[in-house]
Amino acid sequence: MAAGRACSLAHTSRAVFLLLMAALAVSGCAGGPQCAPYARSLTGLALSGDAAAWWRQSDGRYAHADRPAPGAVLVFRPSRAMRDGHVAVVRRLVAAREIRIDHANWEPGRIDRDVPVIDVSADNDWSLVRVWWRPSRGIGRTAYPTFGFILPAMVPSSETAMR
Repeated sequence: MAAGRACSLAHTSRAVFLLLMAALAVSGCAGGPQCAPYARSLTGLALSGDAAAWWRQSDGRYAHADRPAPGAVLVFRPSRAMRDGHVAVVRRLVAAREIRIDHANWEPGRIDRDVPVIDVSADNDWSLVRVWWRPSRGIGRTAYPTFGFILPAMVPSSETAMR
């Protein structure tokens, strides 16, 4: 009888452990680096919460731009694929419609550096972009809407067209 109770307790403990791990994974707490804390660590921006909230939080605190600059944060709008949005830090400009970014968790649990992003917006304003997708070894097929760029204090606002 005691052996049966111990076995039942061990099975219950394992089930509770697995449920907790699943909850952590869904919440993003156990899935490795997240985009917002990673971008904050690179830029020093005093913003918090989901990536999608950064645009509104930054209004009046940091300059916004519709053109990239090294050190600026590209803010992706929420979408079906990314309900919390996404943020990435501009590493360098390559061409008028191509930049390289550093970001976390585009591919779950990864930090990627010097990732190609291209502007595919009709008005050349970076409001719609496509991002390199490592598994396919090319620019992804999906076009993602963006709010624009947040300029940390270290980025001179004269280098970009202001919104």
